Order: sequence, then structure tokens, then C-alpha cells
Amino acid sequence: MPLNRREFARKSAATGAGLALTGAVGALATAPEALAAEDDDRHGHGRGHGHRLGYGELVDDPQGILALPAGFTYRVITRSGVTKLESGEPTPSNHDGTATFEGRRGVTLLVNNHELKGPRSKWTYPVPLTEGLVYDPAAAGGCTVVEVHRDGSVAEWVGIAGTSTNCAGGRTPWGTWLTCEENSDRAGQNGMTKDHGYVFEVDPHDRGANRDPQPIKAFGRYDHEAVVIDPRHGHAYLTEDAAKPNGLLFRWVPPKGFRHGRGRLATLADDAGVLQAPRCFDAAGRFVDDLSRATRIGTVYGVDWVDVPDRDARTVAVREQFAAGEVTRARKLEGMWWADGGAYVVSSYARDESPGTPHDGQVWFYDPKRRTLTLQVLLGVNPDPSQDGAFDGPDNITVSPYGGLVIAEDGEGVSHLFGATERGRTYPIARNDLNDSEFTGVVFSPDGDTLYANIQDPGIMVAVTGPWRRQPRG
Repeated sequence: MPLNRREFARKSAATGAGLALTGAVGALATAPEALAAEDDDRHGHGRGHGHRLGYGELVDDPQGILALPAGFTYRVITRSGVTKLESGEPTPSNHDGTATFEGRRGVTLLVNNHELKGPRSKWTYPVPLTEGLVYDPAAAGGCTVVEVHRDGSVAEWVGIAGTSTNCAGGRTPWGTWLTCEENSDRAGQNGMTKDHGYVFEVDPHDRGANRDPQPIKAFGRYDHEAVVIDPRHGHAYLTEDAAKPNGLLFRWVPPKGFRHGRGRLATLADDAGVLQAPRCFDAAGRFVDDLSRATRIGTVYGVDWVDVPDRDARTVAVREQFAAGEVTRARKLEGMWWADGGAYVVSSYARDESPGTPHDGQVWFYDPKRRTLTLQVLLGVNPDPSQDGAFDGPDNITVSPYGGLVIAEDGEGVSHLFGATERGRTYPIARNDLNDSEFTGVVFSPDGDTLYANIQDPGIMVAVTGPWRRQPRG
């Protein structure tokens, strides 16, 4: 049923700033003075509070790849065109969304997307067309599964091939990966032989389960970015990276009686469940057309959900099926992560779609119980992208086992992995010393000891280890 606006407004007025923040992270400052490496001597250095924020200044990498704080090290796990798959073919390029899984006998499994758009001839290192694992033989993208063994050895094999522009995705509660196509070409467009713009499931534990890949059409056909699954209710939340008009945050409600699990999504009819888009309103009950209208941390919007008329976009793109005033949009919706009973949702811009708009960014927290979106993170425009010292353009995101968020930067100038404490202080974790490519696929190992991330271009996966510790609330 629709959210009761009168009750929402009454509660918002009673609490002042709106409903209580439910997530783990507050405001995210980006001014250089907000960066880390300060000691708070007033409170000592106990674990979790009072100790130094972050891990100190970043040290230039003599290898010219990854700058890290003193005491941290990295190693390259895969590198496009250099490392090899089990088949002997080179690792594909353009690493993107990644998830980790606990394998047998101490093996860490990673599923790694490869964001390759268009025909295979365009790319030097496309995802190999492994027999039985191909959706569209004309498409260059897909994902690989990387096995990191306890002795340090690495194996890599294809999880799915023949998909397009595999950007982000999401880990399921039942231990599989949902890989998302950020491209909605129809068959016959750009050399494609099948329709694209779908989500596919990849099982890192069972190679046989990935044979004859089929899209999950119930989730809709559009420029997908990321997806998370509500483990309690079974709803899927999906982001769309699009503009003119801006993209949408979607909710998929499963059909009555459906139960998630390995291989279950493949049994869904194309029109199973209901795909919906949000309609947000403020504490006064006024409709909000775009999430960029929020300019204060702690802003809370109520959310109604509006059914999508044609989820497969047979004649009109899904986001264009709504007239002005019907749904709430956001520019460049990116990464998602399920934690704290809800979904963290990244909007890489906090502004409209005007040409030349500088990067800033937002992170929202969707609380499914209250049906509210709360602005948790608000980035400012980087005042000098040529200098190292500020962050913008949030993209892939994860919740850290050491408190707060870890965010991959895809903004202007120097690219970082950076952390945000629960109360909004920021600190650097890594800097790309190789080139100006974005970071992607930020995720911790199942035991929390290793942070994995990618430099998208040319495609390098790194594993970062060091003296991780619980961060103060900031």
C-alpha cells in the first residue's frame, strides 16, 4: 500500500531532521582538512575510538601502480593481457564490479565483471567465448571467476561470456553473483545478435550451473548498474546509470510464494513479480522529482513505488515510460550494498544533467521497513582535480568490517579508494599511481583481511593487506 504521507510528515516534524538515521555512515566531507591521519590525544588511542583516523598519508609506489599508507602492501592478482585464464587465453580487460565468496580449503573466490561494450572486434582482450557459457557470440563482455589459493597461487576461468558492458552487479544471500549489463542494445544494433540490457546469474561454486546463460527478464531491460537482494523479503533493488532523462532506482517484488535460492531466478517467467520505480516526497508531502534536490545530510524522503508499464522496453525505454511528476530520478545511479537492514545507494552526481556539470556525489540509505531514503553522504565538487587531497564521484561501494564505508572514486582528476567514518570524516586508503582510470570492484575478503579492488583500465585486480583496524566514529 502507499506510504501514509500524513503519518510520515507527523513523524518527520516530531524528529526535526526527519526519521532517525538507520545506516552506519553520516556526512562525508571532501575538503582537504577533512582528510585523515590525525591523532586525537584528548581521548587516547583505544580500539574503535580515540585512535588515529585512517591509516596515514599515502606513500608513492615505486612500481607506479598503487600508493598505500605505510605498512600496507598490495599484489597484482590479475592483469589484462598479462595473466592467463585456465584455457591459456589472456585475462580480459576493463575490470569492474566484483564480489568475494568463501571457497573450499581456504580458497577465496572472486567474480569479476568486464565492462566491454560493443562488438568483440573493438577490443584486444574480450571475454573468451568459452563453449556453453555464451549468451551472444557478438558481444565482448562477461565476467571471470578468480580463485585465490591459500599458498598465493591464482586460477581464473570464464563465468559468462557474450554479454555487454558488464559494469556492477551484486552478491546474492545464497552465494551467487548477479552480473548487470549497462547497455540496452537491441539485436541488430552495434553488431549484436540478441537483445541486451539484462541481469544474469553466475555461480562461482558450480561451473555447470552457468551453462546456457539466460537473462533474468523479470528484472527488466535497461542500462543496469548494480543490484542487491533484501534477504528478508526477497525484493531486488536495482540501479540504472542513465541520463536524458535521468535514471531510476527500481524495486522488483517477487510473485507470491516465490522463494529465492540457487538457480531459482532462472525459473521465473519474463513477467514474474512486479518491477517498480520510486516516487519520493518530503516531510511536507511535496513530490520530489530528482534526488539531487537534497542539499543537506540527514534529508529524509518517503518512498512510494510505481509499477513499470513495460519492463522489457519493447518500444520505449523503461525510464521514458513515466511522465513528469510520476517518478523520482537521479543522475548516474551507481553502486549498491546491502547492510544495516537496508540498501546503500550511490548517485555519482548531486546535481542535474546540465552539460559540463562537475562531479560531486551522494550516498543514500533505503530503509525498507520505514520506506524512506535518507541522505547519508554528500560530496562536494573537487576544487582542484589536479591535486591529491579531495574526493568526488563515488561509484562502487562496500561496507567495511572495520566501520563505515569504503568507496571507489570515479570523479575528476586523481582516483582513490577512500573511507568514510560513521560520523563523516574521510580518509584515503589507496591512490591510482598508474593513470587516471577509475577504481572499481571494491570488496573485502570473507575473513576481512584483504581488500580487493580494480583499476578498470587496462584491467588490474589488486589485493591490499596491512594493519587494518576498527575506525573511530569520526
